[in-house]
Amino acid sequence: MSSLFDLLSSQLGGDAIGQISRQIGADEEGTSKAVAGALPMMMAALSRNAQSQDGAASLFNALSRDHDGSLLDDLGGFLGQAQSGPGEDILGHVFGNRRSSVESGLSQLSGLDLGSIGKLLPILAPIILAALGKKQRSRHLDPGGLTDFLNTERHQAEKAAPREFSMLESLLDRDGDGQVIDDVASIATSVLGNLFRPR
Repeated sequence: MSSLFDLLSSQLGGDAIGQISRQIGADEEGTSKAVAGALPMMMAALSRNAQSQDGAASLFNALSRDHDGSLLDDLGGFLGQAQSGPGEDILGHVFGNRRSSVESGLSQLSGLDLGSIGKLLPILAPIILAALGKKQRSRHLDPGGLTDFLNTERHQAEKAAPREFSMLESLLDRDGDGQVIDDVASIATSVLGNLFRPR
């Protein structure tokens, strides 16, 4: 069965990157790098948050209530008004006080300024939860099954780039300056292949 990364790759390739880059006022190459780095970062954070029973239940309830995957049926329409979407609230739950470190690291990785990164993450967050909600429904996952699914996704990324993923985890453990995010590029390349390379 296809992974969550596969589903996100199919949604975010091609025209979507161009539309996102226009939304955030950045070039496509930098946007591609930032998206490719942000996906494993957000997946790792979601997986970590779901390790506790309360965290898994909270994520399950959010998916059941607000993220059924239908957003992916009209992604272009969502991208046209993404700045008014639920992204900011989602990021607060996903990253908490680590958000500034994540943004700093993604800025270093992609070459985009912090303003563009600050616009990008709220766009990506609802897309990722929509993809996760779609998987949750298609596989009939309860909170425990959702945690297991996220663990599998995390382990796939970790297997593809173990050293880099360990460093990514260390970033999520602390409030640092984001330097270790440079190695997230290796995870993105391993997991997502050539999708986000400049055309």
